[in-house]
Amino acid sequence: MADPYERKLVSQNFYHSKVEIKGRIVVVLDGLIENRGLSLIKPPSRAFPAGTIIELIGTDEEDASPGGFVEKIAYLAFVELTNGGVLLNGDPVYCNSQLIGTLVGYDDTHMPNHQNTIVKMKERKSGVQLGFSLSDEIIIQGFKK
Repeated sequence: MADPYERKLVSQNFYHSKVEIKGRIVVVLDGLIENRGLSLIKPPSRAFPAGTIIELIGTDEEDASPGGFVEKIAYLAFVELTNGGVLLNGDPVYCNSQLIGTLVGYDDTHMPNHQNTIVKMKERKSGVQLGFSLSDEIIIQGFKK
């Protein structure tokens, strides 16, 4: 069965409204890599049930997008989602009400253990450099058109 995003049958414009997803940091990460080689999947969204653990990875690469590759990364955190929902590229990501960046893609390297979730940042910094702490609140903003 062909992916409707790959076949250009649907777009992000199909998303009319979606809930905000909340989570809490369960692991703070510290590290920068210049040649990580993440392969972003083509779909711009991922659905997760409550209790799922995702890994947030930052990048400042301008061309990071679905179907592309990301080399320069910063490890941010592992986050336990406290409610289920759908993550969509372009969603703003906040830690303790501070904007961290926006979602730009997903890498399946560690699936089904966890989803690498890539955040486009203005300046690539690790979770430690950003001052993250265990149990800090992460909010991935929802919307309603």
